[in-house]
Amino acid sequence: MTIANKITIARISLIPVMVLMVLIPGLNNPDNLVFLEMTVGQLIFTILFIVASLSDFLDGYLARSRNEITTFGKFLDPIADKILVLTALLFLIKFPYWADGVQNRYMNHIMIGILVIIVREFIVTGIRLLAVDKGIVIAASPLGKAKTFATMIAIIVMLFNGFTILDTIQNGIFDYISMSLFWLAIGLTVVSGIDYLIRNREVILESI
Repeated sequence: MTIANKITIARISLIPVMVLMVLIPGLNNPDNLVFLEMTVGQLIFTILFIVASLSDFLDGYLARSRNEITTFGKFLDPIADKILVLTALLFLIKFPYWADGVQNRYMNHIMIGILVIIVREFIVTGIRLLAVDKGIVIAASPLGKAKTFATMIAIIVMLFNGFTILDTIQNGIFDYISMSLFWLAIGLTVVSGIDYLIRNREVILESI
């Protein structure tokens, strides 16, 4: 097994650990907050998400630089990214501490945006599985990779809204940046989803 594929598997293995961190009562006692609006468990979740996101860029770089791009990696890497992103989005919905600086009227729009990402990922994964059934492995497209990058960066910035100390130095700028990145990710989600449907329309039509 290549190093890149090992890193991908390690990234998937981190996801249940991330979930566990926000389920352990001792790590999520609201009385344990210090300069954060997040609990210790939520902080660990954030750190692990950052590590997992960085591993995505690392395994891609290693696969290309070492000429170790495999069919297994083409299939598993996008799946790992989707599971990671969906886990983080569900976290943001479950623990909306990051939204304290966001005006209430925008919250419904944000929830719709998150829903768009989730629906897109399910559709793309479904098409990918249809292709596998036909012996075809669909690698991530440049637009898809850009979408994943933008979404991960947006999620990381939104997670950092849990640091109360930022409120004293940024005067709302951090909220503006996080929302701008979020909507950029949504735009790329829609565009890359449409591109994915067009490029793989034959797989879809043959399966109807």
